[in-house]
Amino acid sequence: MTDNDFDQIFPLGEPNDAYAQYFIGRSYLAPLASGSVPVSNVSFEPGCRNNWHIHHGSGGGGDQILLCTAGSGWYQAEGEEPVSMKPGTVIRVPAGTKHWHGAKADSWFSHVAFITPGEDVRNEWLEPVTDDVYGQLPKNGENL
Repeated sequence: MTDNDFDQIFPLGEPNDAYAQYFIGRSYLAPLASGSVPVSNVSFEPGCRNNWHIHHGSGGGGDQILLCTAGSGWYQAEGEEPVSMKPGTVIRVPAGTKHWHGAKADSWFSHVAFITPGEDVRNEWLEPVTDDVYGQLPKNGENL
């Protein structure tokens, strides 16, 4: 499938070059709203995933909300089973949770993402999700 074939309600956006060092594979970023709660559509080519990372914040801030809008992907918090994401899946990642998210091996994936505002909100990028770890995920994810 090419980006021209990937049917989604939000724009694909531009190649996510500013954050490419924190992804395995190619991702795209389409800012949807700016201001105190920036909202973006992030699209992942098949097999693309971001590194493990933690969103920090206090005063109610730093939670990440992921709303799957197209395709099929994965979300996984450290020490937990992976969650299969399909359009309509909503994930709340509490501040301080080490996690990653990305496309399944055979599918494009898009989610709308935003971080709840608060104090000291920042992101800490960590190690990549290795091919060995990623390769152990179910191929279609429907069993999860």
